[in-house]
Amino acid sequence: MSYRFGFDIGGTFTDFVLIDNVTGAMSSYKTLTTPDNPARAVIEGWTHLLEDANINPDQVDNAIHGTTLITNALIERKGAPTLLLVTKGFRDVLDTQKEMRYDIYDLHAEPVTHLVPRPLRFDVDERRDAFGDVITPLNIDSLEAMKAVLEQAGVTQDIESVAVCLLHAFTNSEHEQQVANWLEQNLPHLTVSLSSQVAPQVREYERMSTTVCNAYVQPLTSRYLQQLADELKTHGFQQDLYVMLSSGGICTLDTACTFPVRLVESGPAAGALAAMFYGKLTGHENLMSFDMGGTTAKMCLIDGGQPAMSDSFEIARVHRFKRGSGLPIRVPTIELIEIGAGGGSIARVDELGLLKVGPESAGASPGPACYGLGGDKPTVTDADLLLGYLNPDFFLGGRMSLDVDAATRAITKHLAKPLEIEVSDAAYGVYRVVNEAMISATRVHIAERGADPRRLQLIAFGGAGPMHAHAIASALNMKGYILPASAGVASALGFLTAPIAFEFVRTFISELTPATLPELDDIYSALETEGRKTLAEAGVAEADMTFTRQADLRHVGQGYDVTVSLPYSKLAEVSLETDLKPRFYSHYESIYGHAHKHLNVAISNCRLTASGPKPEVTLQVTAELEGSHVQTALKGHRPVYFAEAGGFTETPRYDRNKFASGMAFTGPAIIEEIDSTAVIGPNTQVRVDDINNLIVTFTDADVAPTKEG
Repeated sequence: MSYRFGFDIGGTFTDFVLIDNVTGAMSSYKTLTTPDNPARAVIEGWTHLLEDANINPDQVDNAIHGTTLITNALIERKGAPTLLLVTKGFRDVLDTQKEMRYDIYDLHAEPVTHLVPRPLRFDVDERRDAFGDVITPLNIDSLEAMKAVLEQAGVTQDIESVAVCLLHAFTNSEHEQQVANWLEQNLPHLTVSLSSQVAPQVREYERMSTTVCNAYVQPLTSRYLQQLADELKTHGFQQDLYVMLSSGGICTLDTACTFPVRLVESGPAAGALAAMFYGKLTGHENLMSFDMGGTTAKMCLIDGGQPAMSDSFEIARVHRFKRGSGLPIRVPTIELIEIGAGGGSIARVDELGLLKVGPESAGASPGPACYGLGGDKPTVTDADLLLGYLNPDFFLGGRMSLDVDAATRAITKHLAKPLEIEVSDAAYGVYRVVNEAMISATRVHIAERGADPRRLQLIAFGGAGPMHAHAIASALNMKGYILPASAGVASALGFLTAPIAFEFVRTFISELTPATLPELDDIYSALETEGRKTLAEAGVAEADMTFTRQADLRHVGQGYDVTVSLPYSKLAEVSLETDLKPRFYSHYESIYGHAHKHLNVAISNCRLTASGPKPEVTLQVTAELEGSHVQTALKGHRPVYFAEAGGFTETPRYDRNKFASGMAFTGPAIIEEIDSTAVIGPNTQVRVDDINNLIVTFTDADVAPTKEG
């Protein structure tokens, strides 16, 4: 027997999944993240799952990891002291950005603070033009001068990393390579990030920001991943450790250490993959993925079984909803939104006397007040506990008890007394405010993509997702919602559904003409060579490699482009007028409603995705037990707050592990399992499918259930 192991280190919890490759049996585990040493929580989960499954470490032939470490390091500014080397005269690109304010009406708008302060940015005497031709040869003396300045200031050994971003290096990387060679000889202790490798694309500011972000977290990432791999090896795991990318593919440890900026959205990306996986199993291709953990909530629209993809996003925004107020990163990523709304989000009363929730989080340490670990600020988890949604004696399956009195004290002191309201009203206020934040963000995300929420199913997971799914799906008038089995660790399962894959891009700015098509073939051929090398290093057989070509195209004269798939092995053999142009016009029209077919087409970037085979994951089917009814899973009743029912209502609570395929019942109800708790609101019909997913639909009146006791 062989097994696959996935684990997701979040800001509050670390989640684990172990799947039997033969039977599909899945074991899961969830524990608090250990911020001082994340590997400690990982080894706890690894040891527990092996003992629970009664297997040896050598029976696990695959391990895949995702993390928020890189994201948190960028947001909290906890990366390495970093140098930035730029073409002479371009030292202030990070400050000038796009030469426009992210909010032109706010005279006191807080500026974006970049990761490399100006004294650590140095000019390199060199220059190439937009075609890659040399205007000014590289002058090594400028590098020697930089080294002398660092030595005079006594900070040479304090610097750990360097980002090199020379003008037009995406067209010709020779000067950047020469700088890298000099750094290796003269400052060998530095890790080096070259823009021509990290983000070889046009647009100077975004390319520089991406390269700086990569350099800033590279030493931290390398130490962290290597320590993690060593710890697992010490505890018996002898295979390679793979890491989830923001794009939804997985890569080797070496690739992750070289390009850590590609991991920024690795955890949330896995959630989207899990939503796709469960959507396919349940027969729903149009979904809104909703992943709510202890620190953040992530939403992603799944259209036709696939998420939208993007090659750019922002992190660490000064203002959450204002584009341009964060650090731009240009790497392939699954397009989603992420807001500071999780179980650990802290509630407070602001200076205007209004109740606010998040984005600050209590995290894993000290955590919510009810954890009893020293936290004294009220959080969403504290509110959920007082509303009856959580069982204080069954948190993490009973491994952790929640302190109701501590939650009451925190909400009373910080919310109820300042607002002069009852504790239960304050708790429900927290619940409503955090829900409204997620509802608003989801509504915008859906609208921006032209989708109709009434045709979507919400699929909710994460430790807190199933508790808030009903309120969100109801407010958005969705068809219903799906609560997958082991919802609290679904992201970790998402890792196991991903193929080994990596994206490559090269800038090529030109109008599409018959003469340019052979040049494009040469570029794609070179990208494919890189892809084969990367996949081979990950152990993918030549016969299992696939390559997907795309291009960023635009009407001639436009400033921005759209990404179009190119299912052709040789562009030189394709008709520009009857194949390529119509393909672009059709795709553009599907997005914007109209294409300017009288205009010619231009290309800016060539893209290629190299991927291995997609792994087969088959979950164990739950038997339909003759004569079984939902009463066999009943654990008892407790008062639970439902506004639709007028307040606290005696509500049945069920043990999810005792559900059988075909069972059905009506809400309200509480469903408890080890890694999450589901809150089913009134006027709902719940059906258990054959792999223990809960399919919830809204009803205007109670529907007669089947197999209900």
